Amino acid sequence: MRILAAALAVSAAMASAGFAATGLDSRMAATLGKALFERDWIPAPASTDSADGLGPLFAAKGCSGCHAGPALAARFTDAPERRVAGRGLVVRFGDIEGHPDPLYGAVLQNQAVPGVEPEGRIVLTFSAAGDGPLIVDVTLDRGPLASATHQSVRVAPPLAGRAMLDAIDPAAVLALADPDDRDHDGISGRARLIDVGGAPTLGRYGWKAGTTDLDEQIADAFATDLGLSSARRPYPHGDCTSAEADCLAAPTGESARLSGRELSEDMIGLVAAYVKSLPAPVRAADPSGGALFAATGCSACHVPAMPAREGGSVTAFTDLLLHDMGPAFDDGVGAPGVAPAEWRTAPLMAMSGGAGRRYLHDGRAPTLDAAIRAHGGEADAARTHYISLSDADRQALLAFVGSL
Repeated sequence: MRILAAALAVSAAMASAGFAATGLDSRMAATLGKALFERDWIPAPASTDSADGLGPLFAAKGCSGCHAGPALAARFTDAPERRVAGRGLVVRFGDIEGHPDPLYGAVLQNQAVPGVEPEGRIVLTFSAAGDGPLIVDVTLDRGPLASATHQSVRVAPPLAGRAMLDAIDPAAVLALADPDDRDHDGISGRARLIDVGGAPTLGRYGWKAGTTDLDEQIADAFATDLGLSSARRPYPHGDCTSAEADCLAAPTGESARLSGRELSEDMIGLVAAYVKSLPAPVRAADPSGGALFAATGCSACHVPAMPAREGGSVTAFTDLLLHDMGPAFDDGVGAPGVAPAEWRTAPLMAMSGGAGRRYLHDGRAPTLDAAIRAHGGEADAARTHYISLSDADRQALLAFVGSL
């Protein structure tokens, strides 16, 4: 609690005085950022205006509500009455072009501050005990979705090492893009370019490469999942829509001490400093597994190392490109300029299994083997090669991926 109080006081003071989080010692910035990451935010109004602003509708009370630990992805385990206990899952709404639902917005907010009704409930079950598909049963309490709206399950990825995506040279990503499949290898990845101040900028973060850097991703998560506004996301009522009058009527935590918002830029910077302090897990050296990974074609998209902006390389096993993953990955929810079946190549970090670990964007796969077998579209050839391996080679490849 002392560290959290210090983090709030320091970030508020920095905002008032105009200092930047980057001016702090990196270790101190990461420590303060960890306190902000782990705290539960509270509704407004509150006696401490640098601690309130949650909601009015929200999917989590804090970052750790979805990210259970620095190296952990979302995990789901058996609970009573065939239900599933877990955290790190949201239900996203949208049409094929990525427009949010006119009533519910972009994400189902299953929690709310006093005086505001939650949008609905999420009940999770397994179709088989622990090793079947994850079944997400959504109850909507404010009426039906629009006819064009679909829903998509998204799970939180592990954060360890994730900040290194910022260091990848955008020119190297663009050089790998082949949207017209000119080399006829069946892989036609393309970069998602986002307008930032009139300049096309590479999308790096999110399942659809929707944000350009770590700070943007953090601000987006605060706004969409917690309902906390910032200069980057100036939405004091979070994901509320014009049809949700009770949400729009609720008080906000915006404060002059925080640049007129609920989060200062320095708060975002401190949380980013914490995430940047989380190193990628140590990777086991396995030349034979790495050779199989390349021979099956997995490395065509999960590129082991990409050139870094400042020289050297970034080992993240991704090309940061969007790829069409086939009909099984088409959930009907697109993004601006991104088709529903297109997904950014997921970095392979903290891939080890364990109780409750699920894979892919929607957690459908209980094992790495199931995740690979679910691949399609541009990954169809790699999947076919994987399936054709001998049992020994297949296990060697899985051991290699699990060590990443």
